[in-house]
Formats: sequence, structure tokens, C-alpha cells
Amino acid sequence: MGDDSEWMKLPIDQKCEHKVWKARLNGYEEAVKLFQRIEDEKSPEWGKYLGLVRKFVTDSNAVAQLKGLEAALAYIENAHVAGKTTGEVVSGVVNKVFNQPKARAKELGMDICLMYVEIEKAEVVQEELIKGLDNKNPKIVVACVETLRKALSEFGSKIITLKPVVKLLPKLFESREKAVRDEAKLLAVEIYKWIRDALRPPLQNINSVQLKELEEEWVKLPTSPPRQSRFLRSQQDLKAKFEQQQASGGDQVDGDDDEECVEAADPYELLEAVEILSKLPKDFYDKIEAKKWQERKEALEAVETLTKNPKLESGDYGDLVRALKKVVGKDTNVMLVALAAKCLARLAAGLRKKFGTYAGQVVPTILEKFKEKKPQVVQALQEAIDAIFLTTTLQNLSEDILSVMDNKNPSIKQQASLFLARSFRHCTPSTLPKSVLKPFCAAFLKQVNDSAPEVRDAAFEALGTAMKAVGEKAVNPFLADLDKLKLDKIKECADKVELAGGKKGGGGGGGGGAAEKKEKPVAKAAPAAEPPPKPSGPPKKAPAAKKSKPAAAPSGKSKKVPESKEVVETELSLEVCEEKSAAVLPATCMQQLDSANWKERLASMEEFQRAVEQMDRGEMPCQALVRMLAKKPGFKETNFQVMQMKLHIVGLIAQKGVFSKTSALVVLDGLVDKIGDVKCGGNAKEALTAIGESCSLPWTAEQVVSMAFSQKNPKNQAETLNWLANAIKEFGFTGINVKAFINNVKTALGATNPAVRTSAITLLGTMYLYMGAPLRMFFEDEKTALLSQIDAEFEKMQGQSAPAPFRGATKRGGEENGEEAEEQEDEGGAGDVMDLLPRTDISDKITSDMVSKIGDKNWKIRKEGLDEVAAVISEAKFIQTNIGDLPMALKGRLNDSNKLLVQQTLNILQQLATAMGPGLKQHVKNLGFSIITVLGDSKANVRASAMTTLNAWVEQTGMKDWLEGEDLSEELKKENPFLRQEVLGWLAERLPNMRTVSPDLMLCVPQLYACLEDRSGDVRKKAQDALPTFMMHLSYEKMNKATSKLKLSSKDQVVGMLEKARAVMPAKPAAPAKASAPAKAAPSSGSASSSGKPATAPASVQSAADDFGPSEPKPDTKRAKSAGPAAKKGVVGKKAPVKASAKDEEDRSGPIFTLVPNAKEQRMKEEKALKILKWNFMTPRDEYVEQLKTQMSTCLARWLQDELFHFDFQRHVKAINAMIEHMEDERDAVIGCLDLVLKWFTLRFFDTNTSVLMKVLEFLKLLFTMLKREDYHLSDYEASSFIPYLILKVGESKDVVRKDVRAILSMLNKVYPASKLFPFVMEGTKSKNSKQRCECLEELGCLIECFGVNVCQPTPAKALKDIAVHIGDRDTTVRNAALNTVVVVYNVCGDQVFKLIGNLSEKDMSMLEERIKRSAKKAAPPPPKQAERAQREHPPNSTATFLRKPAQEDMPNKLNQARSHNAHSEHSAPSIPREFQLDLDMIENDHTNVCELPDLVQHKLDELLEPVMIPEPKIRSVSPHFDDLRNSTASTINFVISQVASGDINTSIQALAQIDEVLRQEDKAEAMSGHIDQFLIATLMQLRLIYNTHMADERLDKKDIFKLYSCIIGNMLSLFSVESLAREASMGVLKDLMHGLITLMLDSRVEDIEDGQQLIRSVNLLVVRVLEKSDQTNILSALLVLLQDSLLTSAGSPMFSELVMKCLWRMIRFLPETINSINLDRILLDVHNFMKVFPKEKLKQLKSDVPHRTLKTLLHTLCKLKGAKILDHLSMIENRNESELEAHLRRVVKHSGNLSGHKSDKGSEKGAIRTDEKMSKSKVSEILSEIFKKIGSKENTKEGLTELYEYKLKYSDADVEPFLSNTSQFFQSYVERGLRMIESEREGKGRIQSSTTVIPQHAGDAGTYMPSSSSVPINSNGEDLKPAVYYERLKILRQRHGLENNSKLQQQQQSGQDERPPLSSLLSKPTVASSTDMLHSKLSQLKESRESHFQQEHSHSPTRSSSPANLDDLKKRLERIKSNRQ
Repeated sequence: MGDDSEWMKLPIDQKCEHKVWKARLNGYEEAVKLFQRIEDEKSPEWGKYLGLVRKFVTDSNAVAQLKGLEAALAYIENAHVAGKTTGEVVSGVVNKVFNQPKARAKELGMDICLMYVEIEKAEVVQEELIKGLDNKNPKIVVACVETLRKALSEFGSKIITLKPVVKLLPKLFESREKAVRDEAKLLAVEIYKWIRDALRPPLQNINSVQLKELEEEWVKLPTSPPRQSRFLRSQQDLKAKFEQQQASGGDQVDGDDDEECVEAADPYELLEAVEILSKLPKDFYDKIEAKKWQERKEALEAVETLTKNPKLESGDYGDLVRALKKVVGKDTNVMLVALAAKCLARLAAGLRKKFGTYAGQVVPTILEKFKEKKPQVVQALQEAIDAIFLTTTLQNLSEDILSVMDNKNPSIKQQASLFLARSFRHCTPSTLPKSVLKPFCAAFLKQVNDSAPEVRDAAFEALGTAMKAVGEKAVNPFLADLDKLKLDKIKECADKVELAGGKKGGGGGGGGGAAEKKEKPVAKAAPAAEPPPKPSGPPKKAPAAKKSKPAAAPSGKSKKVPESKEVVETELSLEVCEEKSAAVLPATCMQQLDSANWKERLASMEEFQRAVEQMDRGEMPCQALVRMLAKKPGFKETNFQVMQMKLHIVGLIAQKGVFSKTSALVVLDGLVDKIGDVKCGGNAKEALTAIGESCSLPWTAEQVVSMAFSQKNPKNQAETLNWLANAIKEFGFTGINVKAFINNVKTALGATNPAVRTSAITLLGTMYLYMGAPLRMFFEDEKTALLSQIDAEFEKMQGQSAPAPFRGATKRGGEENGEEAEEQEDEGGAGDVMDLLPRTDISDKITSDMVSKIGDKNWKIRKEGLDEVAAVISEAKFIQTNIGDLPMALKGRLNDSNKLLVQQTLNILQQLATAMGPGLKQHVKNLGFSIITVLGDSKANVRASAMTTLNAWVEQTGMKDWLEGEDLSEELKKENPFLRQEVLGWLAERLPNMRTVSPDLMLCVPQLYACLEDRSGDVRKKAQDALPTFMMHLSYEKMNKATSKLKLSSKDQVVGMLEKARAVMPAKPAAPAKASAPAKAAPSSGSASSSGKPATAPASVQSAADDFGPSEPKPDTKRAKSAGPAAKKGVVGKKAPVKASAKDEEDRSGPIFTLVPNAKEQRMKEEKALKILKWNFMTPRDEYVEQLKTQMSTCLARWLQDELFHFDFQRHVKAINAMIEHMEDERDAVIGCLDLVLKWFTLRFFDTNTSVLMKVLEFLKLLFTMLKREDYHLSDYEASSFIPYLILKVGESKDVVRKDVRAILSMLNKVYPASKLFPFVMEGTKSKNSKQRCECLEELGCLIECFGVNVCQPTPAKALKDIAVHIGDRDTTVRNAALNTVVVVYNVCGDQVFKLIGNLSEKDMSMLEERIKRSAKKAAPPPPKQAERAQREHPPNSTATFLRKPAQEDMPNKLNQARSHNAHSEHSAPSIPREFQLDLDMIENDHTNVCELPDLVQHKLDELLEPVMIPEPKIRSVSPHFDDLRNSTASTINFVISQVASGDINTSIQALAQIDEVLRQEDKAEAMSGHIDQFLIATLMQLRLIYNTHMADERLDKKDIFKLYSCIIGNMLSLFSVESLAREASMGVLKDLMHGLITLMLDSRVEDIEDGQQLIRSVNLLVVRVLEKSDQTNILSALLVLLQDSLLTSAGSPMFSELVMKCLWRMIRFLPETINSINLDRILLDVHNFMKVFPKEKLKQLKSDVPHRTLKTLLHTLCKLKGAKILDHLSMIENRNESELEAHLRRVVKHSGNLSGHKSDKGSEKGAIRTDEKMSKSKVSEILSEIFKKIGSKENTKEGLTELYEYKLKYSDADVEPFLSNTSQFFQSYVERGLRMIESEREGKGRIQSSTTVIPQHAGDAGTYMPSSSSVPINSNGEDLKPAVYYERLKILRQRHGLENNSKLQQQQQSGQDERPPLSSLLSKPTVASSTDMLHSKLSQLKESRESHFQQEHSHSPTRSSSPANLDDLKKRLERIKSNRQ
């Protein structure tokens, strides 16, 4: 018991493998319960038992085994993964269960086998059971046979493959065990139920007694076919249908399905092939040529005996066929002719499609031999030709048959027609397309009038059979000229005909019929690309009458629809027309039709139109009405309004009525006459289009074009052609008579009028969309200039696909028309176009002399013969298919010892392909495969020519013929590595573009597997590439099954490769949408699908890209449509996925990426610890894909993961689109799983599909842009798993891909250090791909150019040696790239490059030196021009020219140029008057009466705008300029901007909304130009108001504040989206803006507002936008100054400085892109000033070292980008030699190797500067402390202020901040006011002109939000007391109250500016011009206009603005404002 208790505690899975049987028994019992309890079939619980299920069934204890079997059955039934255990479990059942004595065990074992079949593992089960038949234990054999029988009985012959079972039956019947024989008998009976007589041939050799018993059993069987009673998991729809039928008791529908089962059993397939060629008598070929007929007969009899075998092994029967053909054609003994014909018939029957190669050789001979009269000969020949027909297609034989249809011998004509009649019985509308039927019908029409009655009868029979096969509607158009008697006779013949498909199956004859019938569709399947099974499926078994209906239906909707449905109408006389019209038209209308008064005629037309609109279709007498319209004046109407109405009515009648061609002819001439009319042309075209819909476009167009060209009016001709071009797009190209148009188009091309020529070329462009390249062939004789115009038009159309037609027959044709179009796709299309070309018969020119020359021993003569052939073909241009004995002659030359002749032959074959067109198909087998043989040539150039020739042939023939039969597999059997790799490469390229292939492709699979293990690496590689393309057509299951014939060692390897290929298997190309079926005709020849693919790829990508957009239903609809026919064809489950995906779509809302904290770090650790596979491979193996799939499951939405790992590339495109859509919104989660996302994209780099690759690159570009924006840096872990694979694609053959990859590589520099990227790119230069080497070398050059030589890793010398190696590369592009890269290094570090690259060969060194010389010559002239251009392209704006120092003596020329270029900016430098010390806070913040002043605006404006001293009301009229200005856009914008700063939140929001509306409209946004600073200042004031006032006001709703914030941020985002406007923001304003935004981000109160976090994110986005879009010089300068200020302000938040530095880091990252647009002189001046305030020592003393690092990084980056040239940009710095900056820059440049020489002792110099600075600082400190003591004492205040003023004048650089920082706001204000008063007193009224050379560097900071301790005095609200602040505030107050007139203030400001000394003289340190200081420059126009007026009127002095009187004046006016408010 102790033991029991021990195992009782174990988990179930451990119990199941316990040593104690009781434990196992208990485990199995619990497992059964568990398995029935788990609901999720994909539960991880199932995985635990995967390895145990075999043990369940093989348990050594019988009791436990029974329970184990039950557990196994439950597991298999419920577990999703159970299929993986099939082989081992079934093997266990066979060996360990079927031999058990207990019946229950055997029963459970069988149930397990059947359950595996149900879960789609039938093949594996069957394989194991068949292995069991070889077991020595009869019990096991019996059980296996019984299981097979039961499986067949339940699942049917479609699921259980009968061929291997039937093969084993004879062996089972020979068994010594009676039980085995009895079970075999039961199995044979069961098989007979399913395949009937097909079972007889394989069992013909068993014991006669057994056969007799079987016959007796078979007779007892019911005639009704059996039905499948158990269904696979994928057949649940069939199961439901079956259950429904069972319930209803009906079995009508079953018939169809069952018959399909019967058809599927072809006795031929169940037979073993016999090899006969080796068994031919050795002297056969001698005997067959013997003179004695008896010897010839012996030889033929030997062949006859051998060919009795019903299935023959394939081989080279060419010689045998030629020998038999010779007997048939030449032998005089008719008995031997009959015998040879019989042998041919048997050969054809035994080889089936494999005989198709020889059909073309034999058929002409048999047809000629029909001249024999002997019945036995004729019969033998008939049997032979009938058997041969079943091995090929009618299309391939048509040329040979048509050539004898007009033979002089009536017997030949008769037999040819009878042969066609017999052949037609096997045809369906799809296998007998009109392109084939048409020439036959033409021949028959001649024969029905033949003098010989037997010929006529045969022709009638053939036509009748054709009519029965494809339907009357398809044949009738060809019989238009026959009289009724003959038509009746044809119909009578049609009624008598019984088609092959109409015979009922039953008995022996039925079986034969079935076999015959089955063979035909198989042989004909490929041309129609899959539709054939539709008509050849169920309807085939229907009675003959039923058969004709479905056949007729689709064919009726073909090209000739209008003719078959044509409305025939006799021409009516004018009197009859008048009567009919009078019955439906009002009397007044009839009377006024021909009135002389145009108004009456117009009224008549209006009534006419109303009447027509109200008529019913059936009642409308169309002809009568149009004759009334054509009645005098008819279409010669002179009034255009009447004419327009008339034309419109014609169109209405054509649309609404039953409009015949008779009616059309009445009006067409008039319409064509008016088509060129300017006013009526549009109506005429609409009417023509309507007639085209009624009478068919082909007929209408032919009439219209011929009428137009019978006139001389060029306008009409041009417009007719334009109309036709448009109509073709609307109606499609179906039925258009191209030949008729070509002649007219040629006439138009030769017209003198250019409009006609242009229209003709446009029409040709439209036709090109449908006809493709063959169209050009019609115009090759045109003049070169014209031909180049045509080519240019065709080039425009290249890559476009024809639009789907939406008018005419297509609209009404419905689905059947679409199906027909699809069926005819391969046979019609380009082939039809090629048929139009006039072809020459060159057979008579291919003389026997020429052929013998080609085969001559002397190579020169052979060449002569080939030259003659080439000349014949090129002279003929387009040739017929009959080329005599030329194929055999050329075939011999393809293996010529002289390779030049081989190449010449290949060129001839290319010529032949172009000249012959689609007719080339019949030469594929006898000549085409010889081209493939040449692919095995050892010379690469010969192979390349052969591949070109092969592709040229395939373009004409399509792939179908190349894949049929065993020829291709025979070629692959040759163990030639060149041949194998070329053929496999070719197949890998071609197969993915095919929708269906011949099943014969399966014959190539064994060779493919052999190639996978070939000794040649190239062959193995090509075989691996081809594997997925084979699999997409043959299925994984079939290919996996084919591995069973391999050796065990090979099998494992191949199966592994199959699994890999399965993961990358491309999807089959979707069938085209039905609407565009006619468009598919465009690509030339039969390879429409292959050549059409690339053109349609972008369209499919586009639709996929829209999958997640509003147009989502479109692609789904298309997919559903294309799935429709597939479902009908019996392809199970094709439609289901579409529906499923539609359902899934509903669940795809919500995030698709999931952020898992620390998941990426965990993955990194695991990979480092080698717990998971390191992402490193040459090609991705399955385990990598599975690992990635597992890792991604936690990070991605389930549906997205399914899409990402789907086999269909279109699903990948869809997934990428979804990721693009969600990337921005879910960027944190994307970054969280970035490593996995990048890994998945590396897998896609191994795909061959270009559309996926382009979508991948699109995503990656967006991804890296986002990462750059988010300041994300790739980790080495992420980079190493992505970059190497990206670099693989840089060598892609397509330019567009390479371009995108290079773009991504350049983006990588922003998120991953260039020095780390360098080794990856360097590794890429080692590739075998020359394009990759070239691109990588170019990329290395770019990296070195951008980042200097130090980017080279591990060392510049090592890297450059590796680069220099490529100078000797054999590829020219690689050599050039390497040379260019070394030249780049030379440009960076000069002659040092020669040391770095090491020793080069003399040749390489000379190349390098030459390249360096050339580059020096090229590079010499540009520098000054570049500088000039840079100045032009990036002119500094108003702030760009402010000097950072007062002096200007040493300014270099460049700067002078810049300043003179922008002199106007200099004059508006901010020198601002400081008279106003008014406290306007109370006024500004008092908003109580804001909205109560409408009267003031309307009535007081004039009075208030007058000068106070002389109130003259006329002043306004004297100032028209102001009125204009006030009404202008600028005035409006000024007013709205002023409202932005309003204290009333709603007013501000409204103003912001108005500005936002302007900014969002591209055409209006420019209106804001010139107002940007003004707008930003107003916005900043509003932000300050919110910060200081609104946020502190408890009464205000925080939602309103949030709304206002949102408006402000939204506006600024809009503003900074318009780059041209964003660049106008000046440096001072940008500084204040950044200050304001960062302060807002740090405001803790904002977080408390609802959605505060969202607001902060928006501000963050805005900051990024400002950094990107602003003028890069201004923003960088602003950030540097802001950083300086924030570090000086001790009270400031450390976070503030940190954020400013983050912005600077971001700007530094942008530098490589923006460096050329930056004014480096200004930036370096800013850095210099920064370093003066913060020397290195002082920086290091700060708490954080980040500022120091930031500054170093900025300088280092600038040095890297500019190299030594950076030292040329120190021009703005005074005493640059003393500058710490210059010393630092020199060190960096020297260190990076970019500067040689320039060595000086910088250390001592720097030390001297430091000492000097320390001394000056100590003195300054003493002096200033004394001065401030005086200011602080009451007695000496005045004296102290005077001393401070004088001190500051003397030492402008003195820093007073330490003395002011600890004082109160009041004291600081007091000091500044005192200084200003002293200045005012000293200067008095006489102002000193401000020198242009002494310009203030910056003004003070007016945008602070928090109390600051900067040296500039600030008031209690934290605002700078600067006059500009008051100007701005006063202006806003005035605008708020309707008093806006800034002119006066601005003029004062301006005049003050001219006279004031520089403000910098009052400042303690170089500071920055703030936004308010800059305002005056933005409003200068208003100032000047208003002030000039005042000056003229009152003759005030220029200095009056600064006078006390003026100050009083302003005070008075402010008082008036206040009094008016009360």
C-alpha cells in the first residue's frame, strides 16, 4: 500500500509512464477524463502528452493497454497537436494492438486509425497500414486489410488513395492464409463499388476461380454509386449537407458528387507502366527499312505485341515514331500502313500526354494518307488520329488540319471534317474557344458548298457537333452567311449528336466511355487555367439535352453578344415614322420641330425630351423618333441650344429604348459631324456612348471612325479618336476590330493637323493597355520621329493595367460572361491580337538546300545556312507556323561543337519566337526543350543566351506546354550542375506567377530532391529556392509523401528543408477580378499570367494598404469573387478563409502592441546566456521562426501574429499596414518589442516577393523616423539582429529597393552610433554580390565624409586597408566605389591616406592617384560659389545679423556680405526707449467691462485717434493710407492677434480658432507671414496670464483653462507645421517660447487638471516640432542662451536645465542634416559667450556634469561634420586667440586627425588667460561690493547709483548678478529705475545716434514665468521692466477696447531707437533680445504711416516721442480710456 500511496500523489503524465502497471492504468483512466474535460484544442496541456501517446497504445500490460487505447483515442479526437503523433502511434497499433487476442483492443486500434484519417492524416495512416501488409503475422495483415476497407467504405476513394492498395491486391489474393484471401476479396468488392471497371485490368492475372467469385460479387452490387459517410474536419460543410439529405431522404444532389468520385478513378492510373524500347528487336530499324514487305511486317508485328501493354514507360520514342510515320506515309503495302497506324494508336494510348511531343509530326502524314480508299486502312488511320488527338489539344493540331481542309482530294477533306466532328464531341466551351473554332467554321462553310456530297455531309456533321458542344450562340456568329436550309440541316445534325460526356456509365462500354471522357479534360486542362472542370464536371453525366444548356449559357455571353442579341429592325418610311411619333409626342412638339423660329424649335425639343423621359422602354418607337430629330433642319441646326437638346435626346432614346443599328445609322452621320463642335461636342460624345451601349461598341466605333475619316474636318477626326480612346476604357476591348482601326489610325498619324496626330497617338496608348507590345508591330514601317512619339506614349502606359469596363455587354453580361472571359484568358488575349498580324508562309523558302547547308560538315557552310535562315525570318517579320524541316535542322545546331554557331542558332530561335507568336506552341516539344539542353553548356555566355531565348519562347507560348509530359524531368535527370541550376532558377522565377500547373510537375520532384543533395553548392541553393514554388502548386503533403522513396538519411534532410520551405511558401496568384477579364489580354502571348504579374503587384499592394482604411470592403469583395469559381470547382474550403477573415476583422479594434515591462531586457539576458537561439543565420531555419513566434505571442495581438506568420504574402502586407497605422499611437509598446519587430522584418528580407519588400522598407523608414523623434538609441542587441540582414538587401537588383535601404541606413546614424554601424557595413563589402559590395563601399564613404576618419573601426588603418583591397575588384562599379571612398578619406585627412591604406599594387595606386587628381580638379572652383549660394539659400533673418559684441572692426568679408544682404534687418535692431514706467498691471488684469464698449469702437474711434493737442475731425480723411491699412488683411490679423492675449478666455479661444483656420489652409497660411513674432509674443503673454492669474483663480473652471491651453498648443502645432512660417520666428522669440513651453511642462498644477498628462504630451510634441521646423540657427542659438540663463539662475529648477539640454542633444543629432543651413559663425559666438560666462572650471563645479558634456558634444559634432573648416567660422569673436573656444576646437580637430600642423603651446596661453580672468574677477568683486553698499545706505544712494552707472559704462562685461540675486524685487526695480533716470538726465533732449557698428547683442528676457534672480531687474510679477513690454501691453489694451492705432507708439519707438545708446551698455552681461523687444520690427509699417502724418500736420521735431510733453500726452489718453470705461 505504501507504494500505491506514493504513485497516487504523482501528476497524471508521470503516472502514465510509471513502472507499476496499476499506476499506468490509473493514469490512463484519469487522462481519459482530463482529455474529455479540456475544451480548448490548443491548450498547452496537450503538449505534455505528445511523447506519451505511443506508450498508451503499446503498453505491455493488456489491461492497461485497453485503457491506454481509450485515452489515445480521446487524445487524438480532441488535441490540436495530435497529428504530429500519427506515424508512431499507427505503427504501434499495427504491431502491438492488431496482434492482440482481445477483439476490443483490435476495435479500438481501428478506431484510432480512422480518427487519424478524420484529422487529415489519411496518407500517413495508409502508409503504415500498407507496411503492415508485409508483416509475417497473418492476424496483423487481416486487421490492416480490414482497416483499409473500413476507411474506404466510410471516407471514400477521394481520401483513401486506391492506387497503392490496388497494386497490392494480387499479392493478397496469393496469400496462403484463407483469412487474408477472404479479407482481400471483401476489400476488392469495396474498391469495385468506388471505381467500377477500372479495377478489372489490375486483377486480370489473379486466379480464375477468385476472379469468377469476384465477378459474382460485383454483379450483386447496386448500380448507384456509394457515398462518403464520414468526413474530415475540413469537410464539415459536406457533413452538414449529408446529414440534411439523410434527414430529408432525398439523394438527388449526391449524384453529382458521386459521379465525380467515379470519374476520379482512371484505370490507366492504377496500372504499372511497362518499358518497351529496350525490348524492341535489335534489328528493328534495319528490318523496317527492308525491301521485302514480309520483313517490314515482322518488325511491325514485334512493335504491335509490345504496344499491347495498356501503359507504357516514358522515354525517347522519336526514332520509333518516325519509323512508323514513314511506313504510314510512304509504304506501298496498305496492310502494313494499317498495321503501322494501329501501332501508332496503341503508342498514343499507352503514353497518353507523353505522346503529345510527337503528335505534330504524325498527324499531317495521317491526314494525307486518308486519300486511301481501303476501309481497313481508313479505319486504322481514324483510330490512330483519334488516339493521338487525346494526347494533345485541338489548338496544337489546328494548323495541320486547316492546311488539308481545302485539299483537292475529297476523301481527305471528308475524313478531316469527320475527325473534327469526333474531336468536338470531347470538347466543351472552354476547351474549344472561339479563337480555335473560328477558322474551322470558315473552312466548313466552304465545304458545305462542295460538289462532293460526302464532303458536305461531313462538314454538316462537324458543324452540328460543334453547335452541340459549345452551344448555338457561340457558333451562330460564324454561320451568318448560310441560308435557312443549311442551318436547319446543321441543327438536325446537332440533335443527332451524342457527346462523349452524355453517355451513361455502366458495364464495359460505359467504363471505356468514362475513361475516354476523363482523358480529354486532363489533356485540355492547362490552357483554361482551371475553369475546365466546371463544364466537364457534373453536367457531363447529364443527358444530352441538359448538357447543351450550361454549355450554351456562358458561351452566349462572349465577344459577339450584341450580334446574337441584335435588335433587327427594318427601315421605316418617313410617313410611318411621323405616324408613330405623333402617337407618342405632343402635337405642338411635332408642329414646331421644323419651325423657322429657333425659340419654337427649342420649346419643341424641351417637350420632346419630357415625352421621351416619360415613355416606357417597350412603347418607345426609337427609329421613328430619331427620324423626326433628323428631319429638316435635322443635324444642320444652326442654333447651338436646340442642337445641344437634340443631341441629348438622341442619347436618351438610345439609353431608354430598344435601339437598333437601323436607328443608329439615321443619326450617326449627324453626330460625327457635330463631335468636333466646341459647344455641342460633349453632347454628341454622350449620344455616341449611349448608342455604343445599345448597338455594341465595336460596331458603333467602326461606323463612327469610318464616317469621321470620310470627312475632311480635322477637328471631327481628332475628337472622334479622343472619344474612341475614352470609350475603349469604359467598354473594354472585347470584340474591337483592330484591323479596321489600324488603317484609320495610320491615316491619322499621317495627317497634317497636329491635333489629329496627337489624338491618334493617345488612342494607340489606350489600345496598348489592352494589346500590349504586339500593337507596335503594326507601325514599325512608320517614320522614326513618329515611332519615337508612339514609343513615348507606350512608355507612359508601361506598368498600368487596363481599367475595368463598366459599360456595354460587360455590365449586362453578369457572372457567366466573367467566367467565359476567365476561361478564354490563355487562349484569347494576346493571341487574338497576334492573330491580326499578317503572317507570311516561309515554308517554301526553307529549301532542302538550306537545310542541308545547316547540317554540313564545314562550319563555314553551316554558318552560311544559318545566316540565310535569319535573313528569311527577318524579311518576313511575321511568319506562319509551318516552317518545314527547319526545326530538326536547328535542333542539330544547338549541340554544335562551334559555340559561335550555337549562339547564332539561339539568336535565330529568339527571332523565330517573335516572328511566329503564339503559334510557336506546337514547336515546344520538338525544338523548345533543346534550348533547355543548352543551359548545361559550360560557357556562361552561351547559357545566358539560352536563358534569354528560353524566356523569349515562354513569353509567346506560356509555361503550360513546358511543364506537361516528362521532358522537363528528363532534362533535370542529367547530372549537369549548370543545367540543373539554370533550370531550377528559371522554375523558381516562373512558377510563383502561375495560377495552375500541369500535374506532370510532380515528375520533377524526385530530381528536385536529388538536386537538394547535389555536390554543387549552386545547384543546392537553386533547388532550395525552387522548393517553395513547387510546393505552392503541388502541396506540402504530396511533396512530403514523395520523400518516402528517398534513402533514410536523405529523407530526414529533405523533410527538414520542406518544413522550411513551407514557412516561406508563396501564395498562388489570385484569379483576376471578373470585371477586368478583357484587360487580361494585354500582356503578349500565352504567358499572360506571368507577364501580367509584376504590373499588377503594385495594385495588389495598394489594395492591401487600404485594408485598414475606409475602402476595406473592396479587397474582400474581390477575394470573395475570385474564390467563388474556385469553390464551384470542388476545391474544398477555399471560400471559408475569406469569411473567417471578415469575421476576425470585427475583433481587430484596440491596441495591437502590448507593452510588457522589462521583457526586452529579459530576452537580451537569455540570448547572452545562450538560453535561446542567437539571431544569427544565413537563411532562417524553422527553429528561429518558431522561437520568434513564441516570443511575439506576449507582445502582439493574436490576430496580428496570425497574419505575420501566415504563408500568404498578402497577409504580411496587411499586417504591416496595421503596424504602420498603430505605430504612432502605440510607440512605447513598439519600442518595448522593437527587437522582435526588427527580427520579424529580417525574415521578410529573405522573401522573394517585391511588394512585401517594398512595404517592409516603407515601415522601416517610418519606424526609424519615429525612433529618431523619440530620441531612442538602438542597443547592440537590437542592432546586431537587424543591421546585417538589412545590409544584405543593399545589393538587391532593383534600384528602388537599394535606394530605400540606403535611406534606412542613413536614418540608422540617428539612432545608432556611426562608429558601431561601420563594422556592419564593412562586413557587407565581403559579399559575393557585386552590387552589395559597391553600395556598402559608397555607404562607408558617406560615413567617413559625415563623421570623419575616426568612424573607421577597429582602426582607420585597418578599415582603409580593407577598403583599398576593392580597388582591384574585377567589377567596375565596385572599383569606382572603392576609389571614391578613398578619395573621401583623402579630402578629410590629406596625404596621410597613403600611409593608412598601406601597400597597393602599382596599377591600383595609379588608378587612385588619377582619381584623386580628377577629384581635386572638380572640387577646386565650387567653394566661393557654394558659400554664395548658401548665403542666398539661407539668408539670415532679422535676428541672424545681430552681433554678439558691440565692436565690429575685424568682421570678415563673408559677414559683411551677409550684413549688406540684409541691411534692412540691421536698421531695425532693437534699441528701445525706456520712458514708460507706468504700472499697467491693474488695467491689464481688469476685464470686467471688456465687452461693454461697442459704441466706443463705432463712435469714438476718430476722436481718440486724433492728436490730443489739436483735435481736428478731418484728420482721418487726410490719412487715406491708414484707412486702407486698417481695412487690409494685415490689419485684420493684427487685431485678431491682439485678442489672443485677451484676459477673457472665450475671446482668446475665438481669436485662436480664427488664426488656426488660417494656418490650416495652405493657400491662406501665407497671410500670416510677417506676423509670426507678433503672434508668438501674444501667445506667450496669454501663457503667462494663465500661469500667473488663471491657474491661481479658484473661481475659473479648470476645463476652460485646459481648453485654452489646447487651443494655444494646437495653434502653435499648426504654425510649426508650415516650415516657411516657422522659420520666421526670431531667436529672441524662440528663446522665450522654449522657456514658456518647458515651464509649462514642469508646472505641477497642470498634472492636476483632467487630461493634464495628455496636455504635457502635446507640449512635448510641440517642442519637438519647434526644434525641427524653426530656423536652425535661431533655435540652436536660443537654446544655448536659455541654457546659460537657466544655469545662472540659482532659484531655477534643475529639471528646467535638464530639459533645455535634452533639446540641445536632439539638435545635435539633427546636425548632420542641418549643418548646411546653420550660420556657424553665430552659433560659435554663442558658445564663446557661454564659455566666457561658464569657463571650464566653473562648468565642472556645477552639480551635474551634463552641461559640460553637452557643450563638448556639440563642439565635437561640429568638428566631425566640418573638420578643419570649423576654424574659419570664428569670425564674429573678438580676440579669438584669447578665446577658450578656439583652443578647444583646435584640440578636437587635431585629435580627430583632420588638421595637420598648427601646433602651438596652447597650455601656457590658456594658463595666462585664466590668471588674468581671476585677477579681474577679484577686482570687480571689491569695486561692486563698495558700490552696492553705497546704494543700500540712505545718504549715499544717489552717489552709489551714479558710480554703478559709470562703472557699467566702463566695464560692459561686468557681472552684477551675484550682488542682485539675494535682493528683493523692489530693490532690483529701484536700481534699474535709478540707472535710467541718470541716463536720462545726462543725455537730456539731445540723443546720440546709435552707431550701426555698435549693435546690442541681445535684449533682456521678458518671457520668464517664475520669479527669477537674473541680473535684469524684474517686478513682482516676474516680468522684465522693459519699455517694449509696456508698448505691447498698451497696444493690446487699445485693441481690446477698439482703439487700435499703433502708428504713434511705433513711430515714437522707432525715433527713440535712432537716438538711444545701445541697451547693452546698461546690462551686466551679454543677454538675449527677448520677444517683446523685437515687437517693433514686426509692426513697423503701421508706425511709419501714422507718425509721418502727424509730423506733416504738426511739424513736431523728430525727438518729440521722447519729450515730457509726449509722455503727458500718453498719460492723458490713458486717463480717457479709463474714464470711458466707467
